[in-house]
Amino acid sequence: MPELTIAVGKGRMQDETLELLARSGVSVSRSALKSRRLAIEDESGAYRFVFVKPSDVPVYVEHGIADCGVVGRDVLLESAADLLQPLDLRIGFCRIAVATHAGQSRPVTGALRVATKYPQITAAHFGARGVPVEIIELSGSVELAPVLGLADCIVDLVETGRTLSENGLEVVEVIAESSARLVVNRASYQLKATAVSRLLEALSRGLGKGVAG
Repeated sequence: MPELTIAVGKGRMQDETLELLARSGVSVSRSALKSRRLAIEDESGAYRFVFVKPSDVPVYVEHGIADCGVVGRDVLLESAADLLQPLDLRIGFCRIAVATHAGQSRPVTGALRVATKYPQITAAHFGARGVPVEIIELSGSVELAPVLGLADCIVDLVETGRTLSENGLEVVEVIAESSARLVVNRASYQLKATAVSRLLEALSRGLGKGVAG
């Protein structure tokens, strides 16, 4: 019986997470990863992994379905889930930023139209500055919004900035830096303290190997 269930965000961060886990002595077989099973165990049987949408990781962990999770700080800021964040995993680096047409100034009248996948972060950011905004929620390709005239600017994740520059956009303000965090359910942190501590120690060793390498 696995000691801990760990929710991992699928997509851009999954491979980096698996590499860190391997350096930490937690290995998942390739055959298990290639299967269609929704939950798989590591080779030692100590951990069960569920791979879900990044935005769902805080939900699974907060409700105790998973004891721990690996997810970006951007998702945590947007969800405002009540979770412990004991370790920055130093992978999945990116920035949450405001971007608009190169050289474009902010409209002097009316609300600023902002397209984003992060309505909570956007509202909090501009609200703290007293800037009225009309938030336009999109689920993908937010860079198109200013290009096609749907929005004045966007709030989105930026890694290299290449997509922005290829669409005539530039970062005008960085809201926050983001990287992957290990998050832990509050009850699991108490009730499964030994297992959680063992995982934290293993990941810390893995991070040390990554820095040394």
